[in-house]
Amino acid sequence: MKLLYAEDERGMSEAVVDILTYHHYMVDAVYDGEEALAYAYGEQYDGIILDIMMPGMNGLEVLQKLRESGCNTPVLLLTAKSEIEDQVHGLDLGADDYLPKPFSMDLLLARIRAMLRRREDYTPDILQCGNVSLNRQSYELSANGKKMVLPKLEFQLMEILLLNRGIYLSTGDLLYKVWGSETDAEYGTVWVYISYLRKHLSALHANVHITVKRNIGYTLEVEQ
Repeated sequence: MKLLYAEDERGMSEAVVDILTYHHYMVDAVYDGEEALAYAYGEQYDGIILDIMMPGMNGLEVLQKLRESGCNTPVLLLTAKSEIEDQVHGLDLGADDYLPKPFSMDLLLARIRAMLRRREDYTPDILQCGNVSLNRQSYELSANGKKMVLPKLEFQLMEILLLNRGIYLSTGDLLYKVWGSETDAEYGTVWVYISYLRKHLSALHANVHITVKRNIGYTLEVEQ
C-alpha cells in the first residue's frame, strides 16, 4: 500500500514514516500543502494523510482542491485536539476520518487500516470530477449550482465515465456496460448518447468534457 504523508514538523514526519515503513507501507513524505497537492496529482496513492496546519496551503485547502478535481483517494486529517471546527469542516469537505494530535502510533495504524478497508468496500453515492457531481440515488447531474435529472441510460453512461475517468473506454466497452451483452443497439447509439451528455455538460457550464481518441475510445477530462 502506498501512502502520501504531509506534515511540516520534520521530526514528527520522520518518526511516523519510520513506523509506517516498518509496517510495510510505502510512504512519500512532503512538508507543505503545495507539495502535497503536486504529489497527489502526480501519483496514485491508496491513502493520503494530511496535517491541517501546514505552511503555504493548509490541509483543508489541499483536501478541497483534491475533491474538486475528482480525486476520491481516502484522506485522514491530523488535527490539533481543540480544532473541532476544522474537524467538522474537514469531514464536510470529504475527509474520511480525522485523528487529533497528539496520537499514539498504534491508533494511527488502526485508523489507516480502517481507512484502507473502506476504500476497498466503499463506492460513494456522489461521484465527482472537476466541478461536476452525479448523485447515484437521485440521478442528478450538477455543476455550478445547477442540476438536472438524467434519464436512465444517460445516467448509466455518465456513471461509467465517472467511475473510469482518465481511462479510455471503447465504444464496444460502453455498449456492453450500459446496454448489456444481449442488446440490439448498435455502435452509433453510443455516439448519440455521448452527444446528449456533452450537451448537458455544456448547459451546466461544466469544466469537464468527454474526449474521444479515434479507434481508442472515450474518457472524461477536466479542463486545465
